[in-house]
Amino acid sequence: MRRPNRAPPTVAKDGPRTNDEIRNAQIQLIDQDGVNKGTVETMVAIKMAMEAGMDLVEISPNTSPPVCKIMDYGKYKYSAQKKAAEARKKQKVVEIKEIKLRPMIDDHDYDVKMRAMQRFFEEGDKVKITLRYRGREMAHQEIGTKLLDKVKADVAEFAKVEQDAKFEGRQVVMVLAPR
Repeated sequence: MRRPNRAPPTVAKDGPRTNDEIRNAQIQLIDQDGVNKGTVETMVAIKMAMEAGMDLVEISPNTSPPVCKIMDYGKYKYSAQKKAAEARKKQKVVEIKEIKLRPMIDDHDYDVKMRAMQRFFEEGDKVKITLRYRGREMAHQEIGTKLLDKVKADVAEFAKVEQDAKFEGRQVVMVLAPR
């Protein structure tokens, strides 16, 4: 009985191939100054890179012949890592902030909630408005509907409705996003 091949899987390397990992016999070579040297044997190119104290890095593997450049691979990886970190730093995660309202909210309380909502929009966050009915308030749902219409009208200049008001049991949920 023959045993199955249990050889360890080849580890996929992240990033371009360098020096001895380049498998093609001939490559298109660009030297460290950016000058195109044309089609060269891979071994000759690796020797040129070693003499320059640098690495041969495969830039474009899918062309025929593949394009390789003589460069300092460590410095290249470091700069790519810094670029990725900078991109992550500038990225903003949009959060969903929640504002809870009741149908019989007083004017001052409403104004405080609206100021908080405006601050959230300026920060670039979405706002989920939850209007909760308790007890006999369910008999007068039109009061809540008027309140949500008033909210929509008040924030129309700096926000848009992403999800219109919909009932979920005893509460109405509406999501607003900044313009």
